[in-house]
Amino acid sequence: MLVGADVGQPHPDPQLHELRELAVSAGLHPAGSTFSRRRSIDPALYLGSGKVAEIRQQVLDAQAGCVLFDAALSPVQQRNLEREIGVPVWDRTALILEIFARRARSGEGKLQVELARLRHAATRLVRGWTHLERQQGGIGLRGGPGEKQIELDRRMLEDKIKQLQLRLRKLQRQRGTQRRARRRGAQLQVSIVGYTNAGKSTLFNALTHAQAYAADQLFATLDTTARRVWLAEGVYAVVSDTVGFIRDLPHSLVEAFKATLDEATEADVLLHVVDVSNPHAEQQIEQVQQVLEEIGADDIPQILVYNKVDKLDGAVPPTRRRALRDGATGRASIAAFDVSALSGVGLDALRQFLADLARQHAAAAAGRAPAVEPGSPWPARPSDGGVDAAHHA
Repeated sequence: MLVGADVGQPHPDPQLHELRELAVSAGLHPAGSTFSRRRSIDPALYLGSGKVAEIRQQVLDAQAGCVLFDAALSPVQQRNLEREIGVPVWDRTALILEIFARRARSGEGKLQVELARLRHAATRLVRGWTHLERQQGGIGLRGGPGEKQIELDRRMLEDKIKQLQLRLRKLQRQRGTQRRARRRGAQLQVSIVGYTNAGKSTLFNALTHAQAYAADQLFATLDTTARRVWLAEGVYAVVSDTVGFIRDLPHSLVEAFKATLDEATEADVLLHVVDVSNPHAEQQIEQVQQVLEEIGADDIPQILVYNKVDKLDGAVPPTRRRALRDGATGRASIAAFDVSALSGVGLDALRQFLADLARQHAAAAAGRAPAVEPGSPWPARPSDGGVDAAHHA
């Protein structure tokens, strides 16, 4: 059962389309949905007691096995809701963590997901069984009260988290060494970022002729892949694919995936992939910009890639393009291209623009040209008024 609510401010997805896609990505089958509006959050149940009773009846009627909330629940709210409804209750954070756990393939990805899940579990150590009474100390179990079981569990989690952090720091140093080695080659470093299911991996495969997994689902790939790509005669660049972003991305995931997201922070230019066929594309651009700002990559020059134009029967309408560009105004955007990574439309113009950037980058590295400041046009900013680099090409 899917549950959403306006709590003091409008909900960005009242139809719960994204929550439904997340549920399907986690291997669940939505049996129904409900939406509520409240002025404020109930500290005990998140929603009112009457709405919770209504949800309980809907769960019984649909024979649902769990309830998914399109919000972040506190440990107390989650425990009270499970007690009232009678089935497991997941919030948005737990659902995203479950998807990440299913999709992680590399050793690094599994470590990052495990770290995020442990950090999430550490906030949900509640007294749920009788052995949480204080342990007795002393010879023959005599003496005063010792540690509570919950304190032992918390310390075990903290020790496990520290071990994972040490292993991830080692992997982060290895990634840093690899990035420095790539930089010694004076090649342009390009990182593909964007909202999940915007077509990043498909674009990566189209540019690099790689065989990275791509599918029409949320968080199809989690592991970062880097490839050297040919752009023109004697011109190359290193392109890396990163994990997709999403609305209300759990902070624990951002912290755990720092080693992976560093690929974006160390890039010379970002390919910001936007699904122009999505009616919420403007909001998705803003969400990606927020995550980039959080990881310190918001000042890196961006190329907006309006993907999936094949679903629009042609190019992006001028009014829609202006709205999308306004969402990235002041965000170091330097160009925009209409492409279809699936059919190949517009990729030649994008590749030529990247080749020009790579030549200027190589010249700057060799001392033959001044370095380009972040946010300045590289090599020439397309004219405004709804006409961009794709139409010049």
